[in-house]
Amino acid sequence: MEYSPNKFKEKMEKYNFNLKKMYGQNFIIDENTINNIIECSKIDKDTLVIEIGPGAGSLTFKLAEYAKCVLCYEVDTTLKDLLEDNLNGLSNVNIIFEDFLKCDVLSDIKKYDYKKLYVVANLPYYITTPIIMKFIEDEVPVEKIVVMVQKEVGDRFKAKPNSKDYNSLSIYLNYYFDVKKILDVSKNVFMPKPNVDSIVIEFSKKSNMYKLNDSKMFFKLVKDSFNQKRKTLRNNLRDYDLIKIEEVLKKYNLDLSVRAEQLPIEIFVDIANNL
Repeated sequence: MEYSPNKFKEKMEKYNFNLKKMYGQNFIIDENTINNIIECSKIDKDTLVIEIGPGAGSLTFKLAEYAKCVLCYEVDTTLKDLLEDNLNGLSNVNIIFEDFLKCDVLSDIKKYDYKKLYVVANLPYYITTPIIMKFIEDEVPVEKIVVMVQKEVGDRFKAKPNSKDYNSLSIYLNYYFDVKKILDVSKNVFMPKPNVDSIVIEFSKKSNMYKLNDSKMFFKLVKDSFNQKRKTLRNNLRDYDLIKIEEVLKKYNLDLSVRAEQLPIEIFVDIANNL
């Protein structure tokens, strides 16, 4: 497969394919960037890779070279001919032309024999969070997720306490995964060129998750704590037992005047387990 912009344009013209803004289609056309993603992903011949939004197949082509199998989900059926051409001859790639958010992933992966399940994808910016949430909520046994996302979104995913990007989503994701940035990606490696730069984020499944007495209550507590980000816990958690919350906070030399963005996940866990 050739990665030059001219070749991509030729193929799109050949199959009368038009990019669709509604699907957030920005196709990566730089082979060096793709090679870096593959190297960071550490996929091998024991790995089943799930890719959401293969687009023109530029990343898919390289994934197929290193992985045992690649299972793709593509919502845009007008890409069929273009993908068939670009992935011609690859026997370990299967593309499901459906909306990933509506698919039964657990059922789909039963057809494969593999030792490791990874997600590697250039995610459409407009549905990045719902895609990652689906893997969690559907309890898909993914060991690692390596995704290219809009830099602003990625900054929230990997945010730490006392930073402007730290929010309830940061805590939610960090409960399940160790999250880190592994690569900066310039907007110049896409066609068409988006208005923003991207980053590649790695989510590695935590081997030792925090012990919670009631996970639903924990996540509700976290969400409510960030309800109005600039307000204190005293104001955001009026419907909770503030006496018990303050007792926990005192162990960390804090009180109810603290804001949610100042608290690491460990303190939220402690509060939830004492309510």
